Amino acid sequence: MTIKEIQEEILRLKKEKNICILAHSYVAKEIQEIADFTGDSYALSVKAKSTDAETVIMCGVRFMAETVKILSPEKTVYIANGAAGCPMAEQMDKETISAVKEMYPDFAVVAYINTTAALKTVCDVCVTSSQAVEIVSKMPEKNILFIPDCNLGDYVRKQLPEKNFKLLSGGCPTHAKISEEEVLRAKKEHPNALFLVHPECIPDVVKHADYVGSTSGIMNFAKKSDANEFIIGTEISIAELLQYECPDKNFYPLSKDLICSNMKATTLMDVYNTVKGTGGEKIVLDSETITKARKCIDKMIELGE
Repeated sequence: MTIKEIQEEILRLKKEKNICILAHSYVAKEIQEIADFTGDSYALSVKAKSTDAETVIMCGVRFMAETVKILSPEKTVYIANGAAGCPMAEQMDKETISAVKEMYPDFAVVAYINTTAALKTVCDVCVTSSQAVEIVSKMPEKNILFIPDCNLGDYVRKQLPEKNFKLLSGGCPTHAKISEEEVLRAKKEHPNALFLVHPECIPDVVKHADYVGSTSGIMNFAKKSDANEFIIGTEISIAELLQYECPDKNFYPLSKDLICSNMKATTLMDVYNTVKGTGGEKIVLDSETITKARKCIDKMIELGE
């Protein structure tokens, strides 16, 4: 079968079976082309909640599929490739953070959305990279334990000097390995380009940015900007997607090493096998986990309004 034939069969089957397909912006373009919704992890979960589809397939990583299940417990949720995990989400567990909370009882626990369902059950509020500063600023607590990404936490801390932050050593290994030297080299090679970066990068990288934001924020900024050249400091596929959507502009990946192998693990055939009913992995969460994990997400929605 050709890619087009596989895509057409997926489209036929998902319509026949009332399936909604979600695709994160980092997965392959041929998957995004057959998805009902594309975008960042939390936005996809909200979209899944709004659809009348009984079954949802997440083309991304496990914590994203878990978030869909938390927000739509009545739906059947699959991850297209069960091996697609998130190193950052798996760095810290419920037991570790529970122990840290005992050491710092007057600190509110702020969890980046890139965390497991189990870890969310012991957190006070959840945040996305685009909402983190706004949400933490609205929290009545002065003392903040920000997990798991210390780079995003550092970015939020610098915007909110009135708060007292405690950060743990964690983060996205893909974004965190990018160096300041690579930024300076890219800016020298493309002196007229604006540098757009994800706050999961280290502070020495972020400080050179013309814009700091989530994946969707980076894409929206580039599309609306009057500038014609951009260095993209997030997963390499975003530069490619932007080039498709804005052919009159030029996009340069900050580094050829900015590749998330977990996001790339999902293939079009994984999606095909999942809609056929012969592949994918069903997400199963017990009712207690769903109820407790939902609280920090609901708090995020409340503070984000």
